[in-house]
Amino acid sequence: MIVLQATQERLMAALQAVCGIVERRHTVPILANVLLRRDGATLQMTTSDLEIQIRCTTDFDGDPGPLATTVGARKLLDILRTLPPQHNVALDASGARLVLKAGKSRFTLQTLPAEDFPLVQEAPAYGPSFAVPQKVLKRLLAQVSFAMAVQDIRYYLNGILFVAEGRRLTLVATDGHRLALASAELDVEVPRQEVILPRKTVLELQRLLAEQDGTIEMRFATNQAKFTLGALEFVTKLVEGKFPDYQRVIPTAHRNVVVLGRAPLQAALQRAAIMTSDKFKGVRLHLEPGLLQVAANNAEQEEAVDELDIEYTGDVIDIGFNVQYLLDVLGAVSAEHVRIELQDGNASALITVPGDEHFKYVVMPMRI
Repeated sequence: MIVLQATQERLMAALQAVCGIVERRHTVPILANVLLRRDGATLQMTTSDLEIQIRCTTDFDGDPGPLATTVGARKLLDILRTLPPQHNVALDASGARLVLKAGKSRFTLQTLPAEDFPLVQEAPAYGPSFAVPQKVLKRLLAQVSFAMAVQDIRYYLNGILFVAEGRRLTLVATDGHRLALASAELDVEVPRQEVILPRKTVLELQRLLAEQDGTIEMRFATNQAKFTLGALEFVTKLVEGKFPDYQRVIPTAHRNVVVLGRAPLQAALQRAAIMTSDKFKGVRLHLEPGLLQVAANNAEQEEAVDELDIEYTGDVIDIGFNVQYLLDVLGAVSAEHVRIELQDGNASALITVPGDEHFKYVVMPMRI
């Protein structure tokens, strides 16, 4: 009895959508599997890591009888990848085995019972839902995600703050040395909701979001968030804790301002970065009227110096930064120019895009 049949292309697209959170080897073996549950013409593919759950619902051909089993997600995906896109694939589940047939190829896979698969318990009540174009959220995540902390003991920094209020959605990330903020206008007005999405959730959302006109629907509960992208449903636990007051971190009265080309600055920093060491990524910026000098050296007494002609009439400033922190922000924005606001050599710098009030980046100086 053939329980399900579809083209390789269609089956793989659904499986790829849910496989991002699955690890090949897991301390709980069944979490390396995908849950296949069919009722009538509808098939649900579900994966989980106990904190994130992704479900894709699609219609497929085959016997309308029920199907409920779990099978190794990555192994099934690897098999599908080796098959031609237009091949018809048939799945047949019986006992503790799943048989996959495609042309003259046949694979027999071990399964585990569907009833043993640990589904995430969904929150009993969510706040009001609101939708954002996928390409807008993808852009916002790209503009702030690089500033997330990685395995910081302050666990609330290992993620992104989502703040929905009125007609604005604001995303903020910080690792304690720098802070990135990006916002976008919403089509609907929503009451204030503030949650912290975990790092793994952010990376998975970036993978799933597409540069297209479709929307992603969001709903937040006290300890959980739910996202819906077409046939895909994404449920995740939230990070508990109090995110730092990001408004206090953003400078508002720096008196020295320079606007310069993003690409020339990026190129000069990339050249200087070659002369920094792996552990010490320091670069020195010397700012004086009409000139920006970028310099770096290392323990081998090697040095790089680059100069850019700029329009600047402010104070003479010498300031050091982690060069990677500057390259990250220049790579995250696509504008032709960037605006840098400075107070002196000891205060944090504010980097923005001229004419765009929706993006702000604050970076602490580095003692060199």
